[in-house]
Amino acid sequence: MVFPIAKLASLAIKQLSKPVAKYAKEGAKRSVFFRRYVCMPPAQLYHWMEVKLKMRILGLGKTKPGSVPQLNEEMATQLGAEMLGEFIVFMVGGLTLYAEYWRQAKNAQLKEDTQNERLNELEERLLAVQVVTEKQDMQIRHLSRLLAGFSPATQESSQTVRPPGK
Repeated sequence: MVFPIAKLASLAIKQLSKPVAKYAKEGAKRSVFFRRYVCMPPAQLYHWMEVKLKMRILGLGKTKPGSVPQLNEEMATQLGAEMLGEFIVFMVGGLTLYAEYWRQAKNAQLKEDTQNERLNELEERLLAVQVVTEKQDMQIRHLSRLLAGFSPATQESSQTVRPPGK
């Protein structure tokens, strides 16, 4: 019963992260600081790497360091905001996955601890049974020696019934 609830909670968290990412994207577009220092640098780097990779794949050779034109501010802001939104969704998914792993590990540890407790209890009970068995074995040996101490003559004389007066 817990497993489906955990899955539903995980899905709900992922779904809730999308509006949060959208809000962050909109905030990034409105804030000058966010736009200039958070959105634009990763977008420009991504654009530069994408153009360099496409040029190499197409066999157009290496590009010169300044030959890749930068994105204009609007396009860089939009691309950076999209990257930020995807990053937020990805991080929420990763954290959800980690939380599920941690929960499973905790449950497995609890199960192992319970099994170890049960095993220790059984070992203690086995040890107690061994102690009782050893005591009973010692008592049997003692009684056997006592019985062996009675010689057959002693046993015959104790078994012979004497008539009264004789």
